[in-house]
Amino acid sequence: MRFEESIWDQTRRHFLTSTASGLGAAALASLLQQDRLLGDGPSVDPLAPKPSPLPAKAKQCIFILPAGAPSHLDLFDPKPKLRELHGEKPPASLLENVRFAFVKKETAVLAGSAREFTKHGECGMELSDFLPHLGGCADDLCLVRSMHTDAFNHHPAQLMLCSGVPRFGRPSMGSWLNYGLGSEANDLPGYVVLTAGRGSSGGVSNWSSGFLPSTYEGVVFRSEGEPVLNLNNPPGIDRDVQQQGLETLSKLNRRRFEQVQDPEIASRISSYELAFRMQAAAPELVDLSDETQETLDAYGVTRKEPEKFDFRGGGANVYKQFATNCVLARRMIERGVRFVTLVHASWDHHSNIDEELGYNAGMADQPIAALIKDLKQRGLLDSTLVVFAGEFGRTPLWENRGGNQSNVVGRDHHPSAFSVVMAGGGIKGGQVYGETDEIGWSPVKDPVHVNDFHATILHLFGFDHLRFTHKFKGLEVRLTDQGGKVIQPLLA
Repeated sequence: MRFEESIWDQTRRHFLTSTASGLGAAALASLLQQDRLLGDGPSVDPLAPKPSPLPAKAKQCIFILPAGAPSHLDLFDPKPKLRELHGEKPPASLLENVRFAFVKKETAVLAGSAREFTKHGECGMELSDFLPHLGGCADDLCLVRSMHTDAFNHHPAQLMLCSGVPRFGRPSMGSWLNYGLGSEANDLPGYVVLTAGRGSSGGVSNWSSGFLPSTYEGVVFRSEGEPVLNLNNPPGIDRDVQQQGLETLSKLNRRRFEQVQDPEIASRISSYELAFRMQAAAPELVDLSDETQETLDAYGVTRKEPEKFDFRGGGANVYKQFATNCVLARRMIERGVRFVTLVHASWDHHSNIDEELGYNAGMADQPIAALIKDLKQRGLLDSTLVVFAGEFGRTPLWENRGGNQSNVVGRDHHPSAFSVVMAGGGIKGGQVYGETDEIGWSPVKDPVHVNDFHATILHLFGFDHLRFTHKFKGLEVRLTDQGGKVIQPLLA
């Protein structure tokens, strides 16, 4: 089920392009049509919709990335035993062969959470008092408490979460899905990124197309001002003049494409044509004047900003910005965008965790819950997978940078255990899957590696993750190169 041409296809194409007969040219056009490098007409469209190879329940995805890694212990995974042991030294055996970013082992102490956890919904899902609105969606949520990953620093861990491996140059999950399925959005990119707060550690590499053609890369939209930088025409260039220039450029690109069949040329042609259409579609998308006041209030777009916002994830209008991004994500799903990533940074709480995590959770809780409820009310949740996932968890230890256990009240990086939340798109809601030990250090039941997470998402979209590959430098490369299996109990 490889989505790139074989050596035989390349040889066959070379023969046909070198054949001087009209039959060879016609056959070449037919091959390009089959490879979806040509649309029904003269347009080259790498994002033309494609059916999934296997039955699929998910068609689109909204992936919410709280960059910096939220604390599972303070949001999703209650540990009363850890609270009992608060301030005590952990067993020396627990810290053997463990690598920390900042914790000093010799003075480390256990740290219970100050949060209160309450059961929600018919399923009785326990969530932190920082997440009251998400609690109202509990019966639609699947909470996985047994996640673990391989990387303990932010950038490599974000790369692993988004692209399957902790290194540069690989396609993100959104790029893989656009590559495999195309997009139903005619006037918008197939993969859109919305940001709030400060930039994430991984930055653009979190939504890169890697070695796939650049048309599958995430396009960053802004919630205010010009939706995409440099999208509008410069002064003195009207739409007719632009169209004439675009047609001339397209002819030149197509001529070159016929000579070399480079997919990047197809991407270039498609990008120019899409940008032309986006000039009308994008401003309409970000104009929320047709949304009801009830909807804007439900998402928290109109809520008052906190008086104190000078946190590492804060800003003068971050609450409004994140809430607006959640509304825009739903509007993009309605318009056929395949994959939307919402990024907010930073959740890297090495200090002042109660106040700063409270700020971030207050920003995210209401809009995300409203998004899930809105999608459900509009009949879109069954086919739209919503994910909330950071790159790793936080230590059950107070951070004691510099060896002083009283200088900060925060938690260090912790790849051994964390939690993710999913809803819709074929996920079985109303369940908690997996368990960590009594202090939240590592999974003790049903562990889920980040690549298992990827395999499961690809399955929801109708792909066998072992067969969904792309040939790169002689290798059949896939999102789950490092392993992974579908976690069947997560599926509805």
